[in-house]
Amino acid sequence: MKLSTRPLVFLASLVLAVLLAVGPVPQPLGRNAAVVLVTLALWSTGLVPPFLTSLIFFAAVLIPGLAPPDLVFAGFGSAAVWLIVSGFVIGAAITGSGLGGRIAGVLAPLAGGSYLRLVAVMTLAAMALGFVMPSSVGRAVVLVPVGMALAERLGLHKGSNGRIGLAVALTLACNMPSFAILPSNIPNMILAGAAEGQHGVTFGYMSYLLLHYPVLGIAKSALTVALIVALFPDRIEAGSAEATPRAPLSPQERRVALILAATLALWMTDRLHGVGPAWIGIATAALLLMPGLGAVPPKQFNASVDFGMVLFVAGALALGAVVNASGLGSVLGGVLQDWLPLHQGASFVNFLSLTSMSGLMGLVTTNPGVPTVLTPMAPDLAAATGLSLKAVLMTQVVGFATVIFPYQVGPLVLAMQLSGEKLGHVLRITVPLAVLTFLVLMPLDWLWWRLLGWL
Repeated sequence: MKLSTRPLVFLASLVLAVLLAVGPVPQPLGRNAAVVLVTLALWSTGLVPPFLTSLIFFAAVLIPGLAPPDLVFAGFGSAAVWLIVSGFVIGAAITGSGLGGRIAGVLAPLAGGSYLRLVAVMTLAAMALGFVMPSSVGRAVVLVPVGMALAERLGLHKGSNGRIGLAVALTLACNMPSFAILPSNIPNMILAGAAEGQHGVTFGYMSYLLLHYPVLGIAKSALTVALIVALFPDRIEAGSAEATPRAPLSPQERRVALILAATLALWMTDRLHGVGPAWIGIATAALLLMPGLGAVPPKQFNASVDFGMVLFVAGALALGAVVNASGLGSVLGGVLQDWLPLHQGASFVNFLSLTSMSGLMGLVTTNPGVPTVLTPMAPDLAAATGLSLKAVLMTQVVGFATVIFPYQVGPLVLAMQLSGEKLGHVLRITVPLAVLTFLVLMPLDWLWWRLLGWL
């Protein structure tokens, strides 16, 4: 009989949380740390549904007054949550109208009858979309329904290794390479805004891309494809990739295609008109729910939107906000700064220490919270290491682009939900990918940074 270690992990976390809450740690910092620790333990072990963990977290901080309601529930007013709500509606419209299946029919011949080629082609499509669409959620709601329709067409049915592998590939490719593209992910923009506002440091689009994309975008994506094909092996049925005659677009498909094309155009040009992707998504969802116009009947709205997932993401955002507001993030950052080996002139060790600090911080603050905590510490870190202030700020990107648990990045959760496959499958890739990142990609990144003269 195989024993699960998850209850033991949670029990150990609970014991430590009790010690933090009643021990010599200054209060209310200790109680905040205890609640955060239990929440992270529940999310990472999956002993209860993620949305239930969020509700437990809300109650645990509100009842004893550890955080005000406006801070705890700020996540529900965030752009990320409303992107997720509209994303579910858009995904349901693409699938329900048949447009996803039609696009899948166009893409099927590109797979060439090879599972490896299928995963690689869809990964490249997601990477390319990262350059023109600023939202990870937007990329997921467009590509994941198409990818799942393509999997069915190629004989990779629900629950099969191939379908799971393609779902995980799209989930990661719609999000992780775009950490290396300045305007294409939320943590990037938070870092850029904080660096300019607090230190007067600005990042150029091309210099940011050149520094990060070769390793974090290209090399990491290639490694992800290799891991997926190795850990989720499958094959495509012979003849399933052949092109078939296509019927004319139905009126419903045509309406959805036009609405989606307009949405994509507005998402791609958000810097010109200034309207955020989330608010564009809300307008798109309203059109797709409109009787006689859209493809999602209003009565199916509750079935289209997974409100448990909305609660989960709002809880993750609230946890990051509580960590930052309580000062817990700064304390943890200071502990890491004292613990990690930072020395003048030790370029390689300093680089690994700073990137590790950012990666470990994401486990507690979630990845969007990393720049909020670490950016104010950048001058002290620069003085301790002898690196330039800009280089220290840029090391955050390598860290928050290293994802271990899905709760750290909301769009990963949404993408897997859209695929209909279990979120836990993502861990089978993110954990070994994180290990390989620390062992292989970070040293490779250090060499690349030295070559460019950043270190």
